Order: sequence, then structure tokens, then C-alpha cells
Amino acid sequence: MSKNDTKLAGIALRYGVGAFYLAIATLGGMALNAQVFGSHDSRAPVEYDAGRMELQDKQNRVVFTDGVTVTQAGLTVRSDRMLVNYSNEDRLSIDRITATGGVTVSRGNESARGDVAVYDLGRNIITMAGNVSLRRGGDTLNGGRLVIDLNSGISSVDGRAASSASGQGGRVTGRFTVPQRDKQ
Repeated sequence: MSKNDTKLAGIALRYGVGAFYLAIATLGGMALNAQVFGSHDSRAPVEYDAGRMELQDKQNRVVFTDGVTVTQAGLTVRSDRMLVNYSNEDRLSIDRITATGGVTVSRGNESARGDVAVYDLGRNIITMAGNVSLRRGGDTLNGGRLVIDLNSGISSVDGRAASSASGQGGRVTGRFTVPQRDKQ
């Protein structure tokens, strides 16, 4: 293997693991109850599929395009394009992952959708923006932007990315099903 092939393989592996941290946190951000997502094996093999991959070595980034799918232990992340920014000083490290174009994160009956998802690994913050929709079974939550702080464990949804041209902010909407209990 050449030096570039080894470097590219390392980037792809680290990218896949980082993408799944994004998936876990995004679905966990729905937080309808403490058991929303359960455990996930972040050490499981990562599979990725894209129509094209381009290493832009001088810019320290890798671009995956043409229907990108990343899967690990039952989690799937799909988008039209994923950009992985990395640094390569002492060792290779991923700085940021940006997924654009119909971003979907799913596992079982849980899914998160949006126009864009950005995972800032240095700050440990994930932001999904543009027509954000979280679904779990019959429960839904919709907004303009979802921000997940992985350090504090606090997630928030607001309508900012859905604001109109008049400058008025969007709204957060949703529907939660209530379990029916027998009257006793």
C-alpha cells in the first residue's frame, strides 16, 4: 500500500466511526424517554458506500458523493454528500463531518432527517438544520434546527433554520402518542 492509500484507509475508518457517533447522538437527542436508543457498539465494523470518493489532500479533506450510505451495527446514515475535514499533524484526526442533501439517520423505527448535519468533533456538538424531523414509531418532532451538546447531554430543537424571509422565526411542532391505560 502506498502512503496515500494508508492515509485514505485511516480517514475512511475514522470517518465511519465519527459518522456513527453523529447517528447515535442525533437519535438519542429525541429523548422521549431514557430508553430511546439503547446501547450501540461503536467498535463494530463500519461499511460505507458512495458513488464517488475524492481525497483533497492539500485541503485536508475527503469528499464522498453520489448517494452516500454508512452503516454500523444496525445504524444507517444516508446523504447525497459527506465532507470530512481532518488534520494530520502528529496523528490523523477528524475535525468535522458535514453531511448534506437529504440527510437521514435511522435505526429500527427511529429516524432523524434534515437538510444538513454537522458534527464538530472538537467541540463535541452536532447540529442538524433545515426541515429537521425526528420520528420514533408514531411520535414526531419537527423544527428548523437540532443542536446536541454531547458534553452536557442537552439537546434542543428550535425553529430558526425554518424562519421566513420576513425575519419571523419558525416553530417547533410535533405529536406524541400517549399510551392508553385501562381505568381501574
